[in-house]
Amino acid sequence: MSFIRIEQRNARLAAAVKIDQVKGSEGPITKGTVVVISNGRRGAGKEDEVTSVQWTLWGKQAENAAKYLDRGSHVNVVGRLQNNSYTDAGGSKVYGFTFTCEEIDYLDSKAESEARRLREQGASEPEPSPSKGKGRKAAHA
Repeated sequence: MSFIRIEQRNARLAAAVKIDQVKGSEGPITKGTVVVISNGRRGAGKEDEVTSVQWTLWGKQAENAAKYLDRGSHVNVVGRLQNNSYTDAGGSKVYGFTFTCEEIDYLDSKAESEARRLREQGASEPEPSPSKGKGRKAAHA
């Protein structure tokens, strides 16, 4: 089997990370699934081309992604592609691919992530306190 490296750069999540516990040889393992969308320009007319890839993450990487990433989060994903073809019960060949994440870079700042999380929850961003400037001056006195 050949190794194919797949990179999805400057992409965003289409939905929240889905987490499952699966049975592993040494006990339960966390399996995460993310759908990552990349927008690109293609052709002479430079039309938008949208590519959506469902990635599987494992272990601590999946747990951290579920904790820190939400729908709309910006990421870079690097991983591998595996052939997932099989013969079904009727004898027909079913073709498919599995994308397994090896590296995921979180591109949003903590402030951007928190603002997105608040928007998703339907809450408005907190307004700055009117005494904020006064407190700063008092601290320097």
